[in-house]
Amino acid sequence: KKKKKGLLSFYSNKHCVYNAECNSNKPLHFAFAACREKFNWSSEISNLIMPPIGVKLLIQDRHVMMDNGIVQVTLSNPDGIVTGIRFNGIDNLLEIRNEEINRGYWDLVWNSATTGTTGIFDVIKGTSFRVIMESEEQVELSFTRAWDPSQQGKLVPLNIDKRFIMLRGSSGFYSYAIYEHLREWPGFELGETRIAFKLRKDKFHYMAMADNRQRNMPLPDDRLPSRGQALAFPEAVLLVNPVEPELKGEVDDKYQYSCDNKDNKVHGWICTEPPVGFWQITPSNEFRSGGPFKQNLTSHVGPTTLAMFLSAHYSGEDLVPKFAAGEQWKKVFGPVFMYANSAYEGDDPLSLWEDAKSQMMMEVQCWPYSFPASEDFPKSHQRGSVSGRLLIRDRYISDDYISAQGAYVGLAPQGAVGSWQRECKNYQFWTTADENGYFLIDGIRTGDYNLNATVPGFIGDYQYDVVLTITSGCEVEMGDLVYEPPRNGPTLWEIGIPDRSAAEFYVPDPNPKYINKLFVNHPDRFRQYGLWERYSELYPDKDLVYTVGVSDCSKDWFFAQVNRKNDDNKYQGTTWQIKFNLDNVDQSGPYKLRLAIASATFSELQVRVNDPKAYPPLFSSGMIGRDNSIARHGIHGLYCLFNVDIPSSRIIEGDNIIYLTQPRSTSPFQGIMYDYLRLEGPPSPSSKRET
Repeated sequence: KKKKKGLLSFYSNKHCVYNAECNSNKPLHFAFAACREKFNWSSEISNLIMPPIGVKLLIQDRHVMMDNGIVQVTLSNPDGIVTGIRFNGIDNLLEIRNEEINRGYWDLVWNSATTGTTGIFDVIKGTSFRVIMESEEQVELSFTRAWDPSQQGKLVPLNIDKRFIMLRGSSGFYSYAIYEHLREWPGFELGETRIAFKLRKDKFHYMAMADNRQRNMPLPDDRLPSRGQALAFPEAVLLVNPVEPELKGEVDDKYQYSCDNKDNKVHGWICTEPPVGFWQITPSNEFRSGGPFKQNLTSHVGPTTLAMFLSAHYSGEDLVPKFAAGEQWKKVFGPVFMYANSAYEGDDPLSLWEDAKSQMMMEVQCWPYSFPASEDFPKSHQRGSVSGRLLIRDRYISDDYISAQGAYVGLAPQGAVGSWQRECKNYQFWTTADENGYFLIDGIRTGDYNLNATVPGFIGDYQYDVVLTITSGCEVEMGDLVYEPPRNGPTLWEIGIPDRSAAEFYVPDPNPKYINKLFVNHPDRFRQYGLWERYSELYPDKDLVYTVGVSDCSKDWFFAQVNRKNDDNKYQGTTWQIKFNLDNVDQSGPYKLRLAIASATFSELQVRVNDPKAYPPLFSSGMIGRDNSIARHGIHGLYCLFNVDIPSSRIIEGDNIIYLTQPRSTSPFQGIMYDYLRLEGPPSPSSKRET
């Protein structure tokens, strides 16, 4: 909808605004203020354009309501549970059949112990309510729960301040929370924290999280024993008698809709009558754990929509933060935006997804927000930026520097090289380098950081060797940075693509009994249920053999080295072979085998050369990984790189075999996903260096 040129251009949602001439991409009341100042609008023009209804606040004994004339949000008092969202003529978007505490809430999982990923589930109920800000432009509410020693063992030792914000002219509301652990309090571990919304199952049937990952979903009733059959783990259910007959025979599993942090920006649900959408928008990953490749849940059957901040999914205990007694800690999770949109009757309801993506882009460009009232959330002028250019030097590929195109470059708390993927207590800030390797990271909180990078097409992790100190308003120019990936000698052969994923390898068709139709002929075909069982069907007696120069990794390298299921329903470990031929053996030094691992689950990698029974093996990793990516349909988990020296005496002229054994076999879900394998010869005479 267009207003007079030079004023405002409205998005199709009719409630949010972008104006390029004002260089303003803000929630409506911020964009309005910028344009009013630039164009010196009269009060008459202002009254025509600005939504006439400001934000109103109604406080009752047991409930609090925020209303801006577009959306009305009701929260319990003093719990701070979202009990109602009224929008576009629908009295409540949330599931009215649920108890009020089970509609829209912050929750966490914690444990007083210091090991493991399970714990006590806690829907966070505030014990004190206060109004932080109240005006026609903005309302911000606080629901706090303070901890004291009398609650030890009963509640997580955290002070928690949940905040909810509504802005004038905004078609939704924001939420963030401040968690604080004081030095004198006992230790604990925090396995998970998130916001969950349970929508009405009679209204919301269509879920969308990406252009190619959206569909009509089963009902929650379809997962009950009378309609569904539980499979190898409780999250996976075969629909045997669903309410909608066309879904019969499909598998539903919330982990099929997981997503990397870097791509997890907007997801939600669509109601077709009337055409209404409810979306969870995360404008920044700075408060999420594990960096850009950490996978998290999104939306799933319920209908449920999640804002995930911290979890052990696809990583295990490595991403469960453990706080010691005497450790001071504070972190702000969010803000995130809960966005409601609508279309006119007769319009395609799927246009709501396109509109939600537009709204997401606007929220991203607004980050960091200027409106949260807490001093613990620094505004844009209180943050810093880092810019530079990343280049690659690998003399076995090119004599010139190579631009680190598409590199993921980020700041994370100080730690060892690659430790950012296990960092789960503080903040991280990431961006993607352009085609020439240039990058800009802005909106960085003050503090000390390592600058890290990972580059598609190259193994390993880069880390700048000097700690960067970010101060308020600083602009740090790094200049040209050079990453020298691990390299010892020339490539003799390679398998796969170094991109921290096993997606390029062979992913079989699923068992026809266990199909999710969304992922048939889909780039994410690895999301199908039960693919681990297909290995035993493809290799019933002998394990995988890959011949360099003959085999094709997209057809002949199974995406995961899993256990074989025997006729007695027990499992046995597997040994894969890589066959290759060398015309001559260079005796000047050892050969180097690079093994980049995309994921591992309670497994072990043993390497032998030309003798499958050699004991001890040339290399053993010991027990590695708790990712559980095989069971949860992920194609990667936590990355690691093993560099194995092979003495030239182990290599022979002619045919050679490298044996890769995964011997641990108590579960079908144990196994290894490889990212990339490479055999290098000894260094060439011009450079006797070891990396």
